[in-house]
Amino acid sequence: MQKNDFFDNVQLITEKYLTHRARVQYIKKEKQKRKKPLVDLFETFIWAVCMVLLANQYLVQAYRIPSGSMIDTLNIGDHVIVNKLIYGPELLPGLAKLPSLIEPKRNDIIIFESPDYISRGTVFDIAQRIIYMLTLSLVDIDRDERGEQRVHFLIKRAAGQAGDRFLIDKGEMKIRFAGEDSWVSEREYNASRGWGHNINRLMKEEHYLSLAAAGKARGWNDAGLPVSQSLMNTALQTDNQYYSDGIAFHRTRLETLRKAAVHDKRYSTLLARNRLGWYVPEGRVFTLGDNRDSSNDGRFFGPVRTSKVLGKGMIIFWPLMNIGGMK
Repeated sequence: MQKNDFFDNVQLITEKYLTHRARVQYIKKEKQKRKKPLVDLFETFIWAVCMVLLANQYLVQAYRIPSGSMIDTLNIGDHVIVNKLIYGPELLPGLAKLPSLIEPKRNDIIIFESPDYISRGTVFDIAQRIIYMLTLSLVDIDRDERGEQRVHFLIKRAAGQAGDRFLIDKGEMKIRFAGEDSWVSEREYNASRGWGHNINRLMKEEHYLSLAAAGKARGWNDAGLPVSQSLMNTALQTDNQYYSDGIAFHRTRLETLRKAAVHDKRYSTLLARNRLGWYVPEGRVFTLGDNRDSSNDGRFFGPVRTSKVLGKGMIIFWPLMNIGGMK
């Protein structure tokens, strides 16, 4: 009898152990089943993030137009797709680019790093670029102390290639192409090529008399000399319009300063640079905004290195009313 009790107890304990073990394994499997969809979802999310980053970094990327410098071609707030492969993509955001046999051509709409941009460091630049890419240009953490967006990238039209010279006269651009002796009107050249984009001007021909007076008045004032009331009255007729053609304004100012201080060679040198225009060296491209009197472009920071050109504009994808290619 005792022997049977012993075996019965062993059987009971064994059954309890096996039952407990089976229960633990069952519970573990059920938990794993519940976790698997979450793991799959997380893995799918990570995979999608990686694909978006790779596509944005090496193939195409979305950008938001921050200013009106390309009106009527591009408007403030337009979201555009840029081909980053064509000119050679960057290895990592903000770092060295891969080589390309293709360089920006005249009339291409290109996006490039602003020569005026002051970096906050490699780590911040990479973080900013990644967030910007992942949100398809909706979120930009690069803000100044007032919360306004800092302009890291500019989108302009490639107007000049290596060897070209550019000269501006009353806001109208003239070009002397590499190897040529004569100057050509930009508008006439564009028309001859069938390029139909509009070159917007804020300044009218009749404004330049007041503009010259404003520049002359500023020059006399900078030289510490009195400004006549008649000159001031003429200058005031600009209604601050001269700010839309700062180059012409400063040219008149420099001419006045040179006359007022004939022994100061600085003004002669600066005036010569202003009158001679711009030369485009090898490995650079000269950029202009289509909204010509309201654009921070090559007339102010000079030709841009092609190594800083990130891509070529392809299409506008938002807002819906503006969807289409860029010309």
